[in-house]
Amino acid sequence: MPDAPPPRVAVVGASAGLGRCIGMGLAKRGARVAFLARRHDRLVNAAKAAGNGAAAVACDVTDSDACQRAMAEVAEDFGGLDALVYTTGVGVLAPLTDVTAEQWEKLFATNVTGASLITAAAAPHLAAASGSAVYLSSLSASYSAPWPLLGAYAVSKAALDKLVEAWRIEHPNIGFTRLAVGDCFGGEGDSQTEFNKTWDPEAMENAIRYWMEHGYMRGGLVEAEHLVETVHSVLACGNSSFIPYLTLAPRPSGAVAELRQG
Repeated sequence: MPDAPPPRVAVVGASAGLGRCIGMGLAKRGARVAFLARRHDRLVNAAKAAGNGAAAVACDVTDSDACQRAMAEVAEDFGGLDALVYTTGVGVLAPLTDVTAEQWEKLFATNVTGASLITAAAAPHLAAASGSAVYLSSLSASYSAPWPLLGAYAVSKAALDKLVEAWRIEHPNIGFTRLAVGDCFGGEGDSQTEFNKTWDPEAMENAIRYWMEHGYMRGGLVEAEHLVETVHSVLACGNSSFIPYLTLAPRPSGAVAELRQG
């Protein structure tokens, strides 16, 4: 029998951080990957490094027309689409009393509305291939209490979780997976997370100390390679089955235990 064609995957938020890690990792495992984000120059570099027929497609997920154009371009270039991986996410480091209307708007525009707009653009192509869609969420959205100073982020990710369920109900011919991930800082270079890039360094240092001292942050990290392998396994289910919910959590490190005893 002839070899099966490589899976065609669009990774959104793939110019840096975990999205780039996942795109590179899936390409390494044989997938043909479209790297999507706003910064086209970084996407071109990622696609070139990934090889295997990878493509760079600029897309602002908060713009419905841009999402439609991007998905049409990917589907035309690849001859269809088998999977969508949504990794895009922004966070605000602030107590809820200080989160502005503009910050709330940006959180939901990127973490929730953008996920739905790109899914709407991809859905016809995914349905035609009985494909899959994976969305990175957070443990604090469903499995633990929101972390202090990250409450707004947890709220937006909880909304994303419900959004994935809503899409699953309306489109049962697509395998929708919510993947809740614990602390994971990606790989080297452009694959390092930029989630906290805009945070004030001193405020972030104080927040990390508080989270560790009060047991929110336990010191362990999910290895980026483990995350990539998990996403790859989800997509490997094909059209015969799918995984609705999945959680990838880090083990606590000894460093935090020592901090608590000190």
